[in-house]
Amino acid sequence: MKHLEQNRRRWDHYARTQHRFARPLNVAKALAKLREGFPDRWLQGQLSQRRLLCLAAGGGKHAVLYALAGAEVTVVDLSPEMLRLDRLMAQQAGVQVRTVQSTMEDLSMFPPQSFDIVVQPVSTCYVPDVGRVYREVARVLVPGGLYISQHKQPLALQARSRPGPEGYTVALPYYHHGPLPPDEPGLHREAGTVEYLHRLEELLGGLCRAGFVIEDLEEPRLGRPDASPGSFAHRSWFLPPFVRIKARRQGKDQSTHSPLAGKLQL
Repeated sequence: MKHLEQNRRRWDHYARTQHRFARPLNVAKALAKLREGFPDRWLQGQLSQRRLLCLAAGGGKHAVLYALAGAEVTVVDLSPEMLRLDRLMAQQAGVQVRTVQSTMEDLSMFPPQSFDIVVQPVSTCYVPDVGRVYREVARVLVPGGLYISQHKQPLALQARSRPGPEGYTVALPYYHHGPLPPDEPGLHREAGTVEYLHRLEELLGGLCRAGFVIEDLEEPRLGRPDASPGSFAHRSWFLPPFVRIKARRQGKDQSTHSPLAGKLQL
């Protein structure tokens, strides 16, 4: 598929050129932070010996951090260069990380209930059907398993990158279909990639339809009112760029081998 090939090439390029989203973890700083406790409140105390999938999360950052915290980590990514960074940083950190090259839309290499936790940073914007991703995640998670995902807000993708006389104006309809058109240079879009807008009914309702219960939601606060107009921080003050969701896989037959068994209330 065209969008997969173009995005793979672009993220290979970003990994080779140390793009801001392809900069590996600083192991020494990460270890210092871990001594104070795991930085993600949704995952505190839940990572030791958990089977964790980092989905569409290559780049030598996420997978290594979770492995340092004690998880048994597998990372799936479309880009072989991003996965190369994971293997390199895992070796430097002295941890084991399994890498698998695949699209987030196809996890058929894993049998059902392969993971206790799935963590997915911002990446669903690169596929046309977020529901397909959710169904794949539901299949590979154990009943009661945790799915933490972060997405681009639809309005943040509708609006222009640069402010005009009336601020950041909406340029695309909410019901836009197909790949997003190219935009002016800006840090809320990754230049050269194929991106798609997903409505809230797809991002939130799609999770419920795939068999998840949403337990929490947050919008990372990245904006500053005193930032320079047109900067990422200034735009984010008016248009929150991301939404982060904590969801749990439903299932009456709680798997006895799952470390998270019994934590879901149905």
